[in-house]
Amino acid sequence: MHLALLPLGSAGDVFPFLWLARQLRARGHRVTMIVASIFEETVRSTGLEVLPYGSQEDFERFIADPRVWRMYEGTKLVFEYAGENTEIFTQAIESLRPDLLLAPCTAFGARLAREVLRIPLITVHVQPAVMISAHELPVLFPGMQHLRRLPLWLKRILIRLPNPADRFAAPGVAKACEARGITPPRKLWWDWGNSPDGVLCLFPEWFARPQADWPSNLLQWAFPLEDMAVEKPLGDGVLRFLAAGDKPIIFTPGSANIQAERFFAVALEAVTRLGKRAIFVTRKLQQLPPDLPATVLPVEYAPFSTLLPHAAAFVHHGGIGRLSQGFAGGVPQLLMAMAHDQPDNAHRLEQLGAGLGLTPRTFTPDRVAAALTRLLTDPAIAQATRRCAGHLEERRDPGALLDWIETRRLMP
Repeated sequence: MHLALLPLGSAGDVFPFLWLARQLRARGHRVTMIVASIFEETVRSTGLEVLPYGSQEDFERFIADPRVWRMYEGTKLVFEYAGENTEIFTQAIESLRPDLLLAPCTAFGARLAREVLRIPLITVHVQPAVMISAHELPVLFPGMQHLRRLPLWLKRILIRLPNPADRFAAPGVAKACEARGITPPRKLWWDWGNSPDGVLCLFPEWFARPQADWPSNLLQWAFPLEDMAVEKPLGDGVLRFLAAGDKPIIFTPGSANIQAERFFAVALEAVTRLGKRAIFVTRKLQQLPPDLPATVLPVEYAPFSTLLPHAAAFVHHGGIGRLSQGFAGGVPQLLMAMAHDQPDNAHRLEQLGAGLGLTPRTFTPDRVAAALTRLLTDPAIAQATRRCAGHLEERRDPGALLDWIETRRLMP
């Protein structure tokens, strides 16, 4: 088959699809990844076919907007961006005419292509926060977990209320639909959020239990844990730093976060108080505090699959890619959840007992230092961390996953 994969978002959204692409190519299929231009060279370095869209300047301008990392406002911007790119994705698919599509629920152009071109589509969810269930409401903002105590009938009403997709993405989707003579979906999230051809969840059951109101055509799999470690091994400077002293604490605000000056300022003060070494990972080194001490190493990129086994703790924004790497690396985690799926991921981490969560407001030197002290000394957290790592020690053979994908070629 010829398969087209259409991730939408930051590296944490692209890498799971990159893992899928590698598996499908190894199976003998032709695979094309349709990605934002900023990821073109990353995908091309793996030897995969790539069809870029947009410009790097457009992507950089989008992530430079500080509202992206604010609760509510960030969700609005992401859905507006997704809606506006509907026609771009549809045109890209039209130029390829693949046999099968794999895309997240926010790649609305993939669903439009299914309706117009009759190409089957598998919706791929990489985080459980998008699995809106009345039985287990996602924690989309702090305190939302308390809504789970409400009666089931009331929660069923709540999840059907107007949502950000209907408010912010629908106009762009409707415009693209009307241009192609297709009636726009009445409720974008519920009508188009999951493809009737198949739904793939790339997170395991021990992290998010299946719920009774999840789609029946769903396959739940393991974390992909893709981080380009083959193409980008740990650098000599990192290896020398790791060998020169105690295990460091790793800090990263996310690959797309270029507004993390305060995050790193707090991190530096916290590790200085604790007398700990640290590695600061960010693709924009200019946002680091000036004159870092020798006990703190700045790096633009490091594959966490090979770095975290040498770490004492992992502090990050709570993206699903970073979180799963933290589980696999067997380190306790501290999250500063800002927006999107991050509060839900932080809640799940705390429920598992393998880490702690803070909000941007509570991410202060005092609280970060106290949280790190607990992470490094609490035997219960250490035990939970080992338990989560144990789930990931033996990777699932992808054969059954690939078999399932191949059976989705025909539309019902």
